[in-house]
Amino acid sequence: MKILLLEHPRSISTERCNDIANTPLSSCLLTGYAAGVLKSQGHEVEIVEGYLDKLSYKEIGKIIEAYKPDILGVHMVYHWKNDRRLYNFLEAVKRQGISPYVTAYGFYPTFGYEEILKSCKAIDSIILGEPELTFADLAATLTRKKSHEKILGLAYLSSQGSITCSKAKAIENLDDLPFPVRTRASLNIGEVNIMGSRGCYGACTFCYINSYYGRGPKWRGRSPENIIAEIDEILLKHTMDYFYFTDPNFFGPGKAGQERALHLASLIKQRKIKFGIEARVNDIHDETIGALADAGLCHILVGLESGRDESLKRLNKMTTTAQNEGAVKILRKHGIEPSIGFIMFEPDSSLEDIRINFEFLKRNDLLKNLDVTVNVLYHHMIILQGTKAYKILKSEGRLDISPHSTYEASTSYVNRQVSALAAIMREITNHIFYRLEEIWRKKVPEPAAAPLEYEKINRLLVGLFEKVLSSLEHGEDFNDVKLKDLIYKTKSEIDEIFS
Repeated sequence: MKILLLEHPRSISTERCNDIANTPLSSCLLTGYAAGVLKSQGHEVEIVEGYLDKLSYKEIGKIIEAYKPDILGVHMVYHWKNDRRLYNFLEAVKRQGISPYVTAYGFYPTFGYEEILKSCKAIDSIILGEPELTFADLAATLTRKKSHEKILGLAYLSSQGSITCSKAKAIENLDDLPFPVRTRASLNIGEVNIMGSRGCYGACTFCYINSYYGRGPKWRGRSPENIIAEIDEILLKHTMDYFYFTDPNFFGPGKAGQERALHLASLIKQRKIKFGIEARVNDIHDETIGALADAGLCHILVGLESGRDESLKRLNKMTTTAQNEGAVKILRKHGIEPSIGFIMFEPDSSLEDIRINFEFLKRNDLLKNLDVTVNVLYHHMIILQGTKAYKILKSEGRLDISPHSTYEASTSYVNRQVSALAAIMREITNHIFYRLEEIWRKKVPEPAAAPLEYEKINRLLVGLFEKVLSSLEHGEDFNDVKLKDLIYKTKSEIDEIFS
């Protein structure tokens, strides 16, 4: 069969630029892996990078019309709004007979399949969870001109008009997967994204990684030898020296996870490359980090999330503040300044929680760089379908579902003073992101005065947080007028520094 896989155009609005990505980095390889499996089954596959190549729907339409695929597969990514443009495009594709069958896959459709199937009649099915093997089953079934209705891992509208769905078992041995197909666009982003594992042995309330993968082991790792074989293949074909592991948790659990990482480090070291990873703090061990750093590890994102044990328990992190601080010290010992995940504002946060978080960040020198400060001083807990937090808040009647999609929800803060501080910091940090967006995305060169400007903005931001928090702790009330005046004044100060 002829199969075209589409990464559709998408955008990030200014008001969302300070929110975490609504789909994890591991999703960036889904299309490449699906293409690899489909090609191994003898199908003809093309990938259209509508997002990375900045293609319009008109341009994409011409490509699809010329290719005439038997199946159009769409990696659907939610970007904080009702994507009617995509739906209209798919409906036009079906109406014009350009492709007889459309399926969607990805994190968003795995959880939002009901509303998607009801909103876009052009979509024949949605692949739930890992797409590779289910997509291969679908292609084989359609090749035989059979119905998709008995395929495990699909959601679809039945002939009776009801939505039917089933979840396939997660892939047990990731080494069995062919290496992902990599497009020119995917290799032009300054790094090679590579998968070393899938899933996570944790169970944080705000995360839907394990809900996405469904049945099977929570964490699955490729063998170090299989990973190195892919790295060697890439190095043979391309001049690339930086790899980023898209794993939500680079380390497997326990002693075996550390030993695997040490073995992988010994193999990577021989390749003389640099690489980045993401990890839980309880997996940051001195010996392992030392070996990884010696092998080329230069970037790591660790999910600290909070500086208070009570908050960590609410988030079900299964870690402690002491482990957070220990991880930061170990990483710095080996010359790595960590990027950190931090949830300053939870729905149930108290002013005491906020104060302890703030003192934790100061105590551990995590408020010295603007790119870090602007993130950690405002991060609320994103509430998305598939997470435990979504289910709990919904059961308590506290969930406000977005008018755009059931996939996205919010809730009000229990503490009114916390709500005021969160509103101020959201406005200010979003304004900073707006002013720096083109520089930080490398669309324009950084001005010579940038380091000095960043330092001034950083001091202003930390000082603002401290001042407002102290005022609230002393009982000061921030009504709407006072809140708006403070936001306007601070934005003006920021603009003056940048001007």
